Amino acid sequence: MRLQGLSAIVTGGASGFGAGIAQAFVREGAKVVILDRNADGAKQVADEIGAGAIALGGDVTNKADVDASVRLAVEKFGKLDIVVNNAGWTHRNKPLLEVTEEEFDKTFAINVKSIFLMTNACVPVMRLQKSGRIINIGSTAGVRPRPGLTWYNATKGAVNLMSKSLAVELAPDGIRVNCIAPVMGETGLLESFMGVPDTAENRARFIATIPLGRMSRPSDIANACVYLAGEESEFLTGVILPVDGGRTV
Repeated sequence: MRLQGLSAIVTGGASGFGAGIAQAFVREGAKVVILDRNADGAKQVADEIGAGAIALGGDVTNKADVDASVRLAVEKFGKLDIVVNNAGWTHRNKPLLEVTEEEFDKTFAINVKSIFLMTNACVPVMRLQKSGRIINIGSTAGVRPRPGLTWYNATKGAVNLMSKSLAVELAPDGIRVNCIAPVMGETGLLESFMGVPDTAENRARFIATIPLGRMSRPSDIANACVYLAGEESEFLTGVILPVDGGRTV
């Protein structure tokens, strides 16, 4: 088991990439706190995983909820080795001037502010341990943006660059920070990303832009997270890893 004895938090773990990451971590021997505003969904995923997972209902844009997830991990597991900042949201694909201020604020709060809050909560713990791994889920949108998602693209550009800066600043503390940049995935946000109904014909238009011929799946992102969380990647920090089937080549 590649993560045996490690303790983790996965945000947005009630579905999609987050659920896949939590499942993979426990399968590899880690204990996981699943933080999601969908408390029932988080509990369902935790129940399916079994004894290695604990569900916590909470909002990643709320400091008290984020702090509570770190306290829970430390109280239940004795330490906090890994944080995966996976929770994300997007405004619907549409012309940039049609995105409302409320949609803009929500996108930046969930995709960017959440990492600010989690960093402030988890880094003091990891500094005391002199070790830690932070994995941020960015996006190919922050590398090779698609039209209609300008403000979402901007949040993921921030996540990608933030990860590099955190890596440099936290390296002396033994904390590694890396970022995964998935291509459009088979998740609940797919229709919002496309901006059109989720039909086979519309999917085909987007798949045509991915050289390996399919969208990303939770297992793709989970496998990359396992690698970045484990000892096999001990000399990697500040990496933006595209899991994109060649989309950004």
